[in-house]
Amino acid sequence: MQPDCLSAEGERRCRQLLARTTARFRARPAAAAVLVPLCLVRGVPSLLYTLRSSRLTGRHQGDVSFPGGKCDPADQDVVHTALRETQEELGLAVSEEQVWGILQPVHDTRKATVVPVLASVGPLDLQSLKPNPEEVDEVFVLPLAHLLQTQNQGYTHFCQDGHFRYTLPVFLHGPHRIWGLTAVVTDFTLQLLAPGAYQPRLISPELHPS
Repeated sequence: MQPDCLSAEGERRCRQLLARTTARFRARPAAAAVLVPLCLVRGVPSLLYTLRSSRLTGRHQGDVSFPGGKCDPADQDVVHTALRETQEELGLAVSEEQVWGILQPVHDTRKATVVPVLASVGPLDLQSLKPNPEEVDEVFVLPLAHLLQTQNQGYTHFCQDGHFRYTLPVFLHGPHRIWGLTAVVTDFTLQLLAPGAYQPRLISPELHPS
C-alpha cells in the first residue's frame, strides 16, 4: 500500500482526484449519504465501520455499514448529511475541513442514490465514541493493510434468470464480513488511497451513474 496516504502530500493528491466528483454531486439530491472515516488507531491507518442495530426496522438491520443515513430536507447537502448522521450515530464530530471529498455515488437495489463522503478523522480511540444503541450494535476498524491483502479479498457473482449481471467485492477475515454497497465503497476508497497496491474486482455498470 502507499505509505503516504495520510501524509499532507497524500491528502492533496486525494483531494485533487475527488474534486470533480465533489463538485458534481455535492449539491445533487440523493436518498442517503455515508461517511467513510479514515482514521489512525494506535498509529495504524484504518477505516471505521459500524454494525447496524438488530433493533432497526427494514432491510439493513444487522448489516455492516459506514456511518450515515437518509438525507434530511434541512441538510445543506450530502456532506452535511454524512457529518450529521455520524455525530448522531457515534457521537463523533467531524468538521467540513476534515472532508477530502465525495467518492463515486452508488445505487442500492431500489435505485436509490447513496453518496459516500471521505474524511480523515485523525487519531481515534474507539473507547471515546458514544454509539447510539438504537442505531449501532458495534463499532470496529479494519487496517488498510488488512484490506489490501489479497487473502482478505473475495468477490461474489450475481446472476438473474440464469444470466450474469455483476460482480461485487467482499472483504473477509475481520470481525465481520464486508459486503454489499459497503464493500463497493471500500473498493472505491482503496482504489483512491492505494492505486498501486489494490486491484479492483468490481464489474457493475449499474454502480457507475452517468
